[in-house]
Amino acid sequence: MIVKRNFNLIKVVQYIKTELTFSVIISVAVFLLHKNNVTILQLPFSVAAILGSALAIFIAFRNNSSYNRWWEARTQWGGIINSCRILARLTITFTDSHAHQANFDKVRSEQFKKELIYKTIAWAHGLRLHLRKQDNWQELKAFLPVQEYELLKKANNKPNYIQLLAGRKIYEAMANGTLGGFDSFQMEGQLLALANYQGNCERIKDTPLLRQYDYFTRVFLYAFMLLLPFSLIGDFTKMNSAILMLPVSIILSFVFAIIGKVGEVNEDPFENRITDVPLTALCNTVEIDLREMLGESHLPEKSAAENGYLF
Repeated sequence: MIVKRNFNLIKVVQYIKTELTFSVIISVAVFLLHKNNVTILQLPFSVAAILGSALAIFIAFRNNSSYNRWWEARTQWGGIINSCRILARLTITFTDSHAHQANFDKVRSEQFKKELIYKTIAWAHGLRLHLRKQDNWQELKAFLPVQEYELLKKANNKPNYIQLLAGRKIYEAMANGTLGGFDSFQMEGQLLALANYQGNCERIKDTPLLRQYDYFTRVFLYAFMLLLPFSLIGDFTKMNSAILMLPVSIILSFVFAIIGKVGEVNEDPFENRITDVPLTALCNTVEIDLREMLGESHLPEKSAAENGYLF
């Protein structure tokens, strides 16, 4: 996620280098043909204006839809953080509430709390890796017992498998008296919430924005950049400033290309790019908060922006 206010123009240009190169080539070619008195087709500016209006409609729809997808992804992860905190709180308070019972085993209870909360942390990190299609699953090794980690490596949907492990741990605790009564119902409710958040994130990840809008936006953009110099050269020639057609044509193409690119990069918020939802920082928040709830003092450092980017 970009958190800085000012952008590097060189990096911005790199995002649209293909579109900008096309615009420069067409604009220079039209100007050179005009300069050498080669008869070229001069179009009225209304042609570019009409096409630009159609392009603006497509870009506006795509950008709005892309932002909605990005914001929904961030909202889902906000819910994930909340549900992880609630599950950790329930785990601790429910376990401690049975301290007065005859079969209470403090060592067993403390081990249960740590294992379930660590599984919750592992699930958050696992979902991050799952959505970004990264393979560094060894990050989860610190949060799971060796045997469970080895089984996890064989699972296809690893976050889902971690939820299965968490569910088994809850009912194991119900069986041995660590939990009791209706404790599991409320804890299962939070596991259900996490499962729903995962499903929503997978839906965003696996369902692209309508390809029609992506395709026709690109087609209209290149058509606009192609016809723009032909629509400008006549008017600038009448002003005895034909050379001004070059910067004006390139700048207009630059503006439309940048606006279009904004929607394109925001469309997929889980690709581990600088424009994405900062999953690493959000998982870091989950880990710090939950380990602090366990009473641990050696916590990871809070994620900070690097060069204006939060990952």
